[in-house]
Amino acid sequence: MAKQDYYEVLGIPKNASSGEIKKAYRKMAIKYHPDKNPDDASAEEKFKIAAEAYEVLSDSNKKARYDQFGHQAFEGNGGFGGAGMNMEDIFSQFGDIFGSAFGGGSFGGFSSQRQRRPKGSDLRIRVKLSLEEIANGVEKKVRVKRKKQAKGVTYKTCSTCNGTGQVTRITNTILGRMQTASTCNVCGGTGQIIDNRPPNADSNGFLTEEETVSIKIPAGVEDGMQLKVSGKGNAAPGDGISGDLLVAISEETHPNLQREGDNLHYDLYIGLPEAILGSAVEIDTVSGKVRLKIEPGVQSGKILRLRNKGIPNINGYSKGDFLVHINVWTPKTLNKEQKSFFKKMLKNEHFKPKPESSDKSFFEKVKDMFS
Repeated sequence: MAKQDYYEVLGIPKNASSGEIKKAYRKMAIKYHPDKNPDDASAEEKFKIAAEAYEVLSDSNKKARYDQFGHQAFEGNGGFGGAGMNMEDIFSQFGDIFGSAFGGGSFGGFSSQRQRRPKGSDLRIRVKLSLEEIANGVEKKVRVKRKKQAKGVTYKTCSTCNGTGQVTRITNTILGRMQTASTCNVCGGTGQIIDNRPPNADSNGFLTEEETVSIKIPAGVEDGMQLKVSGKGNAAPGDGISGDLLVAISEETHPNLQREGDNLHYDLYIGLPEAILGSAVEIDTVSGKVRLKIEPGVQSGKILRLRNKGIPNINGYSKGDFLVHINVWTPKTLNKEQKSFFKKMLKNEHFKPKPESSDKSFFEKVKDMFS
């Protein structure tokens, strides 16, 4: 089932300001809030979808990626963007947006004022892809060293901050009493400290283990693009959330093809006899072999366009073209018989250049290619 456009979900235009985005989300979140719609699965689903839309559109970087690539910028890797959010994540991240709509206290079993669950650090890897893999999409299995909680490790609530992760201090000033909050230096803001640590675990109760992670890479990705596999980074202490695995795409150089956006360029070299008499050649594209007919009298510099034989657009709306550039190869050395033949042809009318009015100049061809 196709995912609904995030702008349509929140009922806002694409040029909506950050304030308008927040206002639209708050309106939807209050409308479909679990406290107002108990045991209503449909309302809960709309509540989650609204949060997913807001999580992307409220972040300028994610919004830019979404505007350029659509949902596929966040899909195909175990949950990109906000797709993996659960109810607790929503309340912990966006609970303050509901304000006093629900009394500012606990709602739906969660509290807008509660300490966020600690999150483990992210891991970063680079994956090299061939043009064929980019054109068709691919699933890659990679070995990743991750920190995981050791067996037998237990945690207890930090007594210094009582599990909040923050320490509040009240000081008297000339302006009156001032309250400040800072990260707890005992638990590092996690709200938990180790109660029992196995001898083979580090000071945080972690072991480093190697794990095979499967990454589904959608067709049409580009060099430098970053994908995210949720929950495949390092573990967090206690009941924290594991970090993410960030996957940077590296496009390998192809020996015969040049990529230009979604289009592919291929240089085809043919001899004089083929150019004069015409021929049929078989060439490799990223989606398989194609038999191409060369018309008699073809000119060097002519571009043959094979539509929809290029790279799929990452949004899935279209496919690029495969552009074949004809290059007529001229031999540098000839034997006596060959030289004699071409000397006779020097004054032959058929071998004198006669550009037709329909023949385009080099600059016109380049202009057509980019239009």
